[in-house]
Amino acid sequence: MTSSNSAVVIEDDLDIRTLIAAVLADEGFDVHAAPNGIDGIELVRRYTPLITTLDVSMPGIDGFEAARRIRAFSSTRILMLTARIDALDRLTGSTPEADDYLTKPFRPRELRERVRKLTAPL
Repeated sequence: MTSSNSAVVIEDDLDIRTLIAAVLADEGFDVHAAPNGIDGIELVRRYTPLITTLDVSMPGIDGFEAARRIRAFSSTRILMLTARIDALDRLTGSTPEADDYLTKPFRPRELRERVRKLTAPL
C-alpha cells in the first residue's frame, strides 16, 4: 500500500535533490529525500510513497540495484533519472522496475508533467 501524499527523492546531487523536492512539494507531496540508495530504500520502507524519483548514478548501490530492492517490497511508482546515455539505454531496455525515466538536465515543468502522469488515478 502506498501513501497518496508521500514522495521519496533519492539523488546524490544536493542541488538536483533540492529542485526535485521543491517540484514535488509544489505538487502537494510530503517529500522525504536521501543522498544515496541505501538511505532512500529505508525512506521508501518507512513512508510508503506514491512516487519515488531515483538517480541512476550514485555512490554505493546504483539506481538499478536500488530499484530492484524497492520493488521487492513496494509498489511505489519509480521515475528514474539519468545523465548517461548508456544508462538510458539500459533503463528503457532492461529495467522493468522503472515506471518512467527522465534524462538530465531536465526542466522542472517536464518533471512535473511526468509526476502528474505517473500519479494520476487509473
